[in-house]
Amino acid sequence: MTSPAHGHTHLLTPGDHYSPRTGSAVPTVVHGLASATPEGEPSPRVLIAAGTYPERYEDAECVEYPLRPGRRTDRYVDAATALLASRRPAAQATLRPALVTQASWAPSVVLAHNLPQAVPLVDAARHVPVLYAHNQLFRTYSAREARRALGPVRAVVAVSDHLAGALSDRLPPELRSRVVVVRNGVDTSAFEARERPDDGVLDVVFVGRVIPDKGADVLVDAVVRLGRPDVRLLVVGSAGFAPTSPLTPYERSLRERAAGAGDRIRFRRFVPREQVAEVLESADVAVVPSRWPDPCPLTVLEGMAAGAAVVASRIGGIPEMVGDGGLLVAPGDVTDLAEALDGLAGDDGLRRRITSASTRRGRERPWTVVARELRDTLRGAES
Repeated sequence: MTSPAHGHTHLLTPGDHYSPRTGSAVPTVVHGLASATPEGEPSPRVLIAAGTYPERYEDAECVEYPLRPGRRTDRYVDAATALLASRRPAAQATLRPALVTQASWAPSVVLAHNLPQAVPLVDAARHVPVLYAHNQLFRTYSAREARRALGPVRAVVAVSDHLAGALSDRLPPELRSRVVVVRNGVDTSAFEARERPDDGVLDVVFVGRVIPDKGADVLVDAVVRLGRPDVRLLVVGSAGFAPTSPLTPYERSLRERAAGAGDRIRFRRFVPREQVAEVLESADVAVVPSRWPDPCPLTVLEGMAAGAAVVASRIGGIPEMVGDGGLLVAPGDVTDLAEALDGLAGDDGLRRRITSASTRRGRERPWTVVARELRDTLRGAES
């Protein structure tokens, strides 16, 4: 049984940073959960690969493990052995160093983030193995391999009902009952709803990875099509998490598409986590125009908690997060998104109502609520 004496050990994907310098979702979630550790419970442990950013969040004990150099043949070896023997030896060889000292740890709940192959490496006689799924992880898994990898798992945590369904569809029947849902949260102390000056302009923002899946092009096209001088757009983000990386062809195409709007559409490269709150707090509207089934994007709740009206795609786990706190539009539909923005720009009463509903909903889900749900859910999974 999990008890308050069982601390949490988070295993991050190799190469992922536990640092405010990155905007990656998984470290942000782990930081949120760690910061919400109840007083009197053991400090969480975060296992991170050596060589990642040295500036780290200070709410957990950070333990480095040596990162095994990848080999060109790893992917092919794992693909072949997964098919023939339901094993992925290269992936496990990379993860094994992270758990080499687990015999010396006090009993712990080991949360393997997006790492199914870490589950069989956890000493289940001493620790509680949990798979924390932020994405669909089993597209290439047969039922036999999933059964072998997840046999000892106590729970598979999914960040939305939508993701839970997608995961369950790929699992053998005896594992489906172990899938549980704990949605993401928001740091309500960092994201604050502040009074916006009424300058007669609707300031719209996109924050996220600037890749086709995230749909920034749909938003740019919607603002260009709208052609309203009182609607301004700021696109914040890069294809990856490095502000100095060269523009990708997709990023260049966005700037070309926006050229006709003049200075009404601006671009800003990737910003560290501590600056995201400032960006969202200065916006009237935060748009999450994903065209892929995003399981639980953090920007939805962060925009809400920061006091922006949220407009988001009706896809994946996004509607669960938005609820009655924002406007939903068809994914990839420029016209639908343009009409939503037009309504917010032209109707002050509508904008105030959506802003109020968004703010209320965002501030209902601080990480303390999520951390409590996670502990309660894991206890329920073990009973």
